[in-house]
Amino acid sequence: MQDIRIERTTQPRQKPDMATVRFGRSFSDHMFLMNYDSKNGWHDARIVPYGPIPMEMASMVFHYAQEIFEGLKAYRTAAGKIQLFRPEENIRRMAQSADRMGMPAVDEDMFLEALKTLIRVDESWVPEMKETSLYIRPFMIATDVALGVHASDSYLFCIITCPVGSYYPEGINPVKILIESEDVRAVRGGTGYAKCGGNYGASIRAGVKATRQGFSQVLWLDGVERKYIEEVGAMNIMFKIEGKIHTPALNGSVLPGVTRKSSIELLRAWGYEVVERQISVEEILEAARDGKLEEVWGTGTAAVITPVGSMTYKDETLVIGGGKIGEVTRRLYDGLTGIQWGTVEDLFHWTVPVSK
Repeated sequence: MQDIRIERTTQPRQKPDMATVRFGRSFSDHMFLMNYDSKNGWHDARIVPYGPIPMEMASMVFHYAQEIFEGLKAYRTAAGKIQLFRPEENIRRMAQSADRMGMPAVDEDMFLEALKTLIRVDESWVPEMKETSLYIRPFMIATDVALGVHASDSYLFCIITCPVGSYYPEGINPVKILIESEDVRAVRGGTGYAKCGGNYGASIRAGVKATRQGFSQVLWLDGVERKYIEEVGAMNIMFKIEGKIHTPALNGSVLPGVTRKSSIELLRAWGYEVVERQISVEEILEAARDGKLEEVWGTGTAAVITPVGSMTYKDETLVIGGGKIGEVTRRLYDGLTGIQWGTVEDLFHWTVPVSK
């Protein structure tokens, strides 16, 4: 594993007020960079002051969207220690995304060391306020200067970080979601399971429409029959029907979420039956009409657990659980965030200390 060169900033950036900070707007002092080319492989691992990087207009990432990214967080416990939550899952998922996009994977040990070293350098940026964290964005882009649809010969791997506050500054409240019946996010055989920008770009138009109508999220259906539920916006989705938990199976067009996986493992440890399967939108609507649909929630890194209070499909709106957060939803949120911030014992060994 190569050494990481560190160049510390001489002009520290101003830290935001954590009571009012906006997600993804205030970035830490430093960033990690590492280059790749087919001759030298990954090389020149370095931490440098955060700032712009020079890019030629013909760089392939701009024209053919060969790029991938990840999202995870570092947490400061009440004892002042800094820890990551299941970073190996994000590292492996990024390798899967790289394979799908024809890009080179980063060595797992090197990736983890880069994460830890960058966080140690910017340790003061990991906030101390309750329910705050340091969001971490690793990403990789194609850097060949050439026009023509083919895999790039060179890449840049980067990690940037930003302190973020509670996703729910006024408390965790159920959201309204719109079930999209026209646009699709991804199809099997495509890039749905990869964390690449194209998937998110394809979701923006429907997201704009939903926001204009007063909805917080879009629930996506499959791209072929437009009848099977896949995921919500940037989150996976779960349904509690008559005491049993149902969630769409990972079929190749659904992102394999780390929070999804952790939720399933935690729920099963608590004794709940969790079924991963194909779920039609009509089945969910019928369960809601019959009063059998007890809770719905989304799972993702940013918000961890997002309760769903109502779903609208075409001209029909159905309220779930009286529009209030459900018992299992709340327990999952408290259980996962408790492990992440170190207030609940980590019986699963999911957390990874950053300090040496």
